[in-house]
Amino acid sequence: MALLDSVVIFLISLILGTVGIYAGVRLVADRDVGFVNPAITALIGALVWGLASFFLGWIPLLGPLLMFVIWVGVINWRYPGGWVTAAGIGLVAVIVIYVVVYALATVGIVTPDALGVPGI
Repeated sequence: MALLDSVVIFLISLILGTVGIYAGVRLVADRDVGFVNPAITALIGALVWGLASFFLGWIPLLGPLLMFVIWVGVINWRYPGGWVTAAGIGLVAVIVIYVVVYALATVGIVTPDALGVPGI
């Protein structure tokens, strides 16, 4: 049963991350990207976040900041526009994820600790 729970959490996280990054790209970069590129970006970003967390997460304050910068770096690598655009996409993604998770938690579908963007 634990494996099934992990798979469900992973899928929900991937879907939420995809929606957040999609919204960020649409709002900040004003591009129609479909859902495949945001899904790939969410997947790569989560993997990179996990590795950065393993190596840097233990450093107080600096660790989480570096992890976020590395995650934004993945967005920068995947989409044109530079670091400022990537940071904007990441910020919008985080906001969208918080709103969606809050709404889903309010109606009892998920718990507030559901992941969608790494670290949420």
